Amino acid sequence: IGVDMRKRQQPHIEGPPQAPGHPRPNNCCMCWCGCCKCLWNEDRMEHSERACTKMDSIEATEEQPTLDEVVAWARSFELVMRSSEGREIFREFLRSEYSEENLLFWLACEELKKETDPTAIDEKARIIYEDYVSILSPKEVSLDSRVREGINLSLTEPSNLMYEEAQLQIYTLMHRDSYPRFLNSSVYRDLLDSKRSSCLDT
Repeated sequence: IGVDMRKRQQPHIEGPPQAPGHPRPNNCCMCWCGCCKCLWNEDRMEHSERACTKMDSIEATEEQPTLDEVVAWARSFELVMRSSEGREIFREFLRSEYSEENLLFWLACEELKKETDPTAIDEKARIIYEDYVSILSPKEVSLDSRVREGINLSLTEPSNLMYEEAQLQIYTLMHRDSYPRFLNSSVYRDLLDSKRSSCLDT
């Protein structure tokens, strides 16, 4: 699939911690990494009565995050990704680091997984490939050769789950690489300070 765009240079990254051929655990939560360091279960237990954990899906919400929610983002990347406001703030940070395409790719894969119409699946799968997987795309995400080969083979008969392993790899990259810097960024710190100031003013 050709696209008349020049390939943007991508830094080499580590692949996901998951070994080839080992399927991801069938977790009911948003924990894609499946690692022992994931804080999702701890967050669910410790904050079960807080609004920040009362989210049953990735669907967007119009409500603004509370101070408790913003504080909880520092403990759990899963909570950032489950919150529409969290994703938007994280996207703003990624844009400042010229890596916004990682989140956009992840979100596009989420939308593809919801699709059931074969024609729409075929179209969306090819758009994702052209926008984020093709080596000619300026928004190409960094995937290892094994995952790329699997995607190329799947293009002959696209499915709504064909990018699942690639999505995991990019999620893990954002979790391990971008998320720690996000927590130390002015984007997050300014929001946190703003929420704290609002609480003091009320």
